Amino acid sequence: MPLPSLYRSQDAVKRPWNLAYAAVCGGGIGALAGLLKTFNPFRPAPSESLTNHLADIALAALGFALLCTAAAALRNFIARHLIWHDDQ
Repeated sequence: MPLPSLYRSQDAVKRPWNLAYAAVCGGGIGALAGLLKTFNPFRPAPSESLTNHLADIALAALGFALLCTAAAALRNFIARHLIWHDDQ
């Protein structure tokens, strides 16, 4: 089996980031953060069930999704106007 190449094409650098993919990744990270907050391993077991914390988990997932989408959109904006402008 051949080793993967470490060479990166210049075409991959000039592509904008996918905002939907950034939102999905951010939502996953946020859901994981909400679950870690709910099931904190450094405190005694909570007496509440998971359903009582679903809103907290959903809000964390939404917040991280929006944050990652905004970061990807900002990167695309900056790259389009400051880096790629001379290629057009």
